[in-house]
Amino acid sequence: MSHEEWLQARVHGLGGSDASVVLGLNRYKTPFELWLEKTGQVTPQSSTSEAAYFGTLLEDLVAKEFEKRSGKKVRKRNAMFQHPEHEFILANIDRFIVGEKAILECKTASAFLAKEWEGDDIPEAYIVQMQHYLGVLGPEYKKGYFAVLIGGQKFVWKEIERDDELIEMIFAAEIDFWNNHVLANQPPALDGSSAAEQFLKERYKETDPNKVVQLGSSCKSKIEEYQSLKETIAQLEEQAKAIENELKHELKDAEIGYAGNYEVQWKPRVSNRVDTKMLKEKFPDIYKQVLKTSTARYFSIKTLA
Repeated sequence: MSHEEWLQARVHGLGGSDASVVLGLNRYKTPFELWLEKTGQVTPQSSTSEAAYFGTLLEDLVAKEFEKRSGKKVRKRNAMFQHPEHEFILANIDRFIVGEKAILECKTASAFLAKEWEGDDIPEAYIVQMQHYLGVLGPEYKKGYFAVLIGGQKFVWKEIERDDELIEMIFAAEIDFWNNHVLANQPPALDGSSAAEQFLKERYKETDPNKVVQLGSSCKSKIEEYQSLKETIAQLEEQAKAIENELKHELKDAEIGYAGNYEVQWKPRVSNRVDTKMLKEKFPDIYKQVLKTSTARYFSIKTLA
């Protein structure tokens, strides 16, 4: 299929990269954000970021390097595979190993993530992705391989065996997510993502000033936890600011300083902003012309006597 057809198919099913999100193992996306995408409420995150762009560009190079180092041959199939019983469970395989019932996933990773690939380690999100693919292809596919270019200068490849128990857990979670959240149009648990915040802003934009509700029985403990977290955050921010001030004192009038492999900067930055107070005083008519009124709901908690 074409790239556009592939993008469209992704919206109507769960692929390997979605598996770790459904299981709550993805550091970049939450189940709530995924639900918004799959229900068409937001546009799926674009694959046009520089990291994604170069990952795609280097895929063929990584595959060829795998062939050279492993002695195995690979081939590409431009197709989207479906689970035989659940058509919304999809797999887009990078490469198939010739002469083996095995597949290859090509990855590029930042040098900062090198530790995740040390020794026998494989990031858990990628383990889940691989097992998802092996599950879709069927029980005859017994293993997969990862080929990874790290920081543009280090290459590793690893073998991973099929794990039927994990595959069963992955598919159970995906079936539940698709049937009970996507098809039922019921959001999963709200989280702290900006997508969840925006969803609530849009969903409950209109308010009833005369309406008062009695919150659920669990809300009192949530409020106490919320206030405790806010206090902890304030304390941590104060500690961080104290360390920042100590480092600034060490820099004095220098703009750059070094400590081990760290570079510390305290540079002047020029910014131009409109002084709204002065604009209002000196040019009140212009101020009124450019004044923009907006309404936003303000959240607060106060303790009653």
